[in-house]
Amino acid sequence: MASDSSMSDVAVLTPEPVSITDELRASFRDYSMSVIVGRALPNVHDGLKPVHRRILYAMHKEGLVFNRKYSKCAGVVGEVLKHFHPHGDAPVYEALARMAQPWNMRALLVDGQGNFGSVDGDPPAAYRYTEARLARIAHELLRDIDKATVDFVPNFDGTVPEPVVLPARFPNLLVNGSEGIAVAMATRVPPHNLGEVIDGLLAIIAEQYEEGPVVDADALLRLVPGPDFPTGGIIRGTKGCRDAAITGRGSVVVRGCAQVEESKDGKRKHIVIDQIPYQVNKTRLLEQMAGLVRDKRIDGITDLRDESDRDGMRVVVDVRRDCIPEVILNQLYQYTMLQTSYPAHMLAIVNGQPRTLGLREVLEEFLAFRREVITRRSRFELTVAQQRFHTVSGLLVALDDIDRVVSIIRSCTDTQQAKKRLQEQRFEQALKVGLLAQADADQLRAWRARGYAQLDEQQAAAILEMRLSRLVGLERDKLMQEGEELLAQMQRLRHILNDVGELMRVIKSDLIEVRKQFATPRRTQIEAQTGVLGKEDLIAQEDVLVTVSHGGYVKRCALSHYRAQHRGGKGKQAVTARDEDFIADAFVASTHAYLLVFTDAGKVYWVKVYELPDAGPSAKGRPIVNLARLEGNEKVRSVLPVRAFPKQAGEAFVVTCSRNGKVKKTDLLAYARPRSNGLIACGIESGDELVEVKIANGEQDILITTRAGMAIRFAQSDVRACGRAAMGVRGISLRNDDYVVSMDVLDARASILTVTEFGHGKRTAVSEYRTQNRAGMGLITIKADKRNGAVAGALQVYDKDQVMIVTDQGRLIRLTVNSVSRYSRNTKGVRLITMDRKSKERVIALARLAESDDVGEDGKES
Repeated sequence: MASDSSMSDVAVLTPEPVSITDELRASFRDYSMSVIVGRALPNVHDGLKPVHRRILYAMHKEGLVFNRKYSKCAGVVGEVLKHFHPHGDAPVYEALARMAQPWNMRALLVDGQGNFGSVDGDPPAAYRYTEARLARIAHELLRDIDKATVDFVPNFDGTVPEPVVLPARFPNLLVNGSEGIAVAMATRVPPHNLGEVIDGLLAIIAEQYEEGPVVDADALLRLVPGPDFPTGGIIRGTKGCRDAAITGRGSVVVRGCAQVEESKDGKRKHIVIDQIPYQVNKTRLLEQMAGLVRDKRIDGITDLRDESDRDGMRVVVDVRRDCIPEVILNQLYQYTMLQTSYPAHMLAIVNGQPRTLGLREVLEEFLAFRREVITRRSRFELTVAQQRFHTVSGLLVALDDIDRVVSIIRSCTDTQQAKKRLQEQRFEQALKVGLLAQADADQLRAWRARGYAQLDEQQAAAILEMRLSRLVGLERDKLMQEGEELLAQMQRLRHILNDVGELMRVIKSDLIEVRKQFATPRRTQIEAQTGVLGKEDLIAQEDVLVTVSHGGYVKRCALSHYRAQHRGGKGKQAVTARDEDFIADAFVASTHAYLLVFTDAGKVYWVKVYELPDAGPSAKGRPIVNLARLEGNEKVRSVLPVRAFPKQAGEAFVVTCSRNGKVKKTDLLAYARPRSNGLIACGIESGDELVEVKIANGEQDILITTRAGMAIRFAQSDVRACGRAAMGVRGISLRNDDYVVSMDVLDARASILTVTEFGHGKRTAVSEYRTQNRAGMGLITIKADKRNGAVAGALQVYDKDQVMIVTDQGRLIRLTVNSVSRYSRNTKGVRLITMDRKSKERVIALARLAESDDVGEDGKES
């Protein structure tokens, strides 16, 4: 029964039902805000996350200042864990070490001694081996923290207070940047140059408080053009910097700094990298480069060496002798971390809430914070000065009537009685003191109103604690001087508190002082051009031989495969003939040139030379229809290399000539807009086809050569410019089954090389072709008889040029023009290449080469 009654007296608590959805939502929201505000994101005012702030404050409390000896990092970590940061020791030491790493911090906040890691990704030594103290600039973050400038809150166990934020004298969020990942949000603020940031602050102060010029986005970007990374590098393009400054978000493209150097013997070149992008691991970068070389994605690197030392970074990339270092460097930018993107997101805690801020917003928030800090500091200093002045005035009162004060003290039995007796006295003599006559304190004004001075408890206590040495005259003078200084200080502090302009002048003075002491030159360069590399940047610019076969196969081949030979040689295999295919066209072009591909349907397509397959002399190549995307049954009739399109009309023209002798002239700009499905290039009549396309400036004469050995020269002005779709006008009148084999625009300094299908040819001066009217029969340019055969082609050449002659059997000979004799028009010429008459071999193409220093196969200089 007793047990039953006791059970009845116990109240049974019934838990209230709670929705698990609501509970999870509320708990997760609390957890998220705790991580966002209390761990992962920096405060906009001092730019620090809680762990970094606690480390700096703990070192400040321990007295680890820049002009004192270093202390073990283990002690610092222990102090932080004991009082401020109840988490693991590894994250605290990692945060401490990061503030001492010059490749991570633009302005080091911790002065470390020992191994704090490396840019290669090596971790710091254990904290029992390393030592640290505050760096000099870190004191600018902590200055005046003991003057009630910021709020303090109890630590995690309520034993000691810790600051909510540090009273920073410079915007550390921008100077050192910050990175952190919270719940559903992340921040990535890039570091900036201290001097530039302070210049931006001073400009905003001048605009808002000194009637200075308006600081718009462009003006601010001129002062703070972009991030300044501690590892240097080059920022490619200004768009990312501008987006980050205006909106708080932007992608900044950063590449390392490199230059090409020659070896000591001058025979080789190598790329020297002395700066890498921010937060790129140098060892991983080298491993990435080596992997690309191993996988043959980058060809031409023979060795990689890391020659970095305490004097700086130096990574050497040896380049093969036949490669262009600039192209290799562009490939490294394209395929490795030597060029990276830094996605800036300037997210910070503002008044307890996360906000994305632009550059000006960060600066304005900092200025507002500094106004509050200076105001609170001035109030604190004013209170201290008033209290001290109150004490000094009491001491001076006692000194003015010291005999009576001493008598009163000697007559008392204890301190409390003496203090009470002193407070009851009237001191008329004190009003004669110059200090009191100048005083503006409330207490002293009251004394003057009464006609005598009267001490309070604080002043009486100070008199009783006064040493006898203060009775000498010099000590009284010091008190008078101190009182005058206190009066001036109180007046200045009241001026600061009552005048916003004076307050901003104090902030401005502090900023200028910080800039003078700690500003350093910019390390990161900013280039205006875009950070995106095109395909051309990865391809060496060089002349190559482009061949087009009768079956429509195209390729490019290095000129080094073909050495110059002497007249009458047998040549060298240029391509292997397969399935009755043979070379139909061959010319020399730059790898960066456009190829305008003209078809028998009168359309034009665009192809870059570097897009052609790079094949050896005997390779077949690739079908040009796969590169130019020809439609239907179109066949390629002419391929025109164009280095670059003009900027305005009338600078260059495309001159076309058809098999039946029709000539047309069209401005080159009409072909400047490539389309994947091609454009109409010229009108072609039924039964006609395109033979030749040339570039002209509108002033040269035109020379047309036919298969029967006839040629006509007429002024280009005889052909008026027309649109792309026009058919043109007659250039030459043809006999019987004759047709046009070549067309050229003339230069008076050149000569005309005519080659027949049986391998004979000659050079003829341009002057021997007199100018005629367009559409005439022309003149004899070479005898097309049984010995020579029909004309295979004609070229305009110069004395130092070289030419390539290609046969339908795939053989090719490279000749110097000087080795071909000069003859008049109506002659047969000499043998240029020995033909195989049994197989009925014929010459089908000619190509002119630029001047070369190659050596012939016989060992003689060509």
